[in-house]
Amino acid sequence: MDLICVGTALVDSIIKGFDPEPVSASGYRAESGALSVGGEAVNEAMAAAKLGLSTGILCSLGEDAAGDLIVTALQRSGVDVSRILRSAEHQTPVTTMFVHEDGTRQSITNRAHRYNFHPERFADCFSDARAVVLGSLFRAPFDDPEVIGSVLSASKSAGQLVFADTKLPNFRFLKLEDLRESLPLIDYITPNEDEARYYSGKDRPEEMADVFLGYGVRNVIIKLGSKGCFFKNREESISLSPCTVDAVDATGAGDNFAAGFISEILRGGTHAAALRFANACGAISTTAVGAAAALRSREQVLRFLDRHAE
Repeated sequence: MDLICVGTALVDSIIKGFDPEPVSASGYRAESGALSVGGEAVNEAMAAAKLGLSTGILCSLGEDAAGDLIVTALQRSGVDVSRILRSAEHQTPVTTMFVHEDGTRQSITNRAHRYNFHPERFADCFSDARAVVLGSLFRAPFDDPEVIGSVLSASKSAGQLVFADTKLPNFRFLKLEDLRESLPLIDYITPNEDEARYYSGKDRPEEMADVFLGYGVRNVIIKLGSKGCFFKNREESISLSPCTVDAVDATGAGDNFAAGFISEILRGGTHAAALRFANACGAISTTAVGAAAALRSREQVLRFLDRHAE
């Protein structure tokens, strides 16, 4: 395989245009409501498969309707689901997502999101693929320093390229210092601006990146949303403006961005070319509700880039 995505899998209950004014004692209205599969590992695996990568996923699901929904969506996107763990003892996490008119969103998690399975026990994930994605660092199962260290050590021993997306903590709170020994094993880390600010304590993208680099991460990408992205390693730094689209829903935009970047890096592209492609993937994903609705293929992205260049 080209890629194994490891981490959170869930269902998003997406509420768009929520009106906070009640229409009755216990009733509210919204413009629309929809169910969409989500979680960083799921979003990135589906996007990577659509972009032409041979992609598998390792995640934990309950034996419930939400889990069935995720497996079906992954299979339809061409993702290998043979490594999915299912158990009646743990529910599939369901996130309630409020999407605002400008495409930004707020989410509500619950205890099902904190289940910490042990991906380090599945050795084939770290020998059967060219690259592995941790989706996401600082959220279960990657909110345990021992699990993180074991997974990264196994991955690097197998010669894999390691990509790590990040999230703000929700149940267990770690700092970069808690991962001092593991961070040098990460080839690319991709926090968004809020996450980078939280973990670095800095406000400017250049300074944020320097903190991660100081901990030994080899390459840092700060996803800046409507402001584009910023890349830095020891040799180069790159700033890119965003692609202009009419955004509908930003859910999963960062995950589609990450998948686009990985796709082009594994194809041998330069950092600049991969970032430009990733920017387009992220932008396209915002043009429909849900993380996996808009992005369809690599050819679609290339056509988008041709139009954007004009």
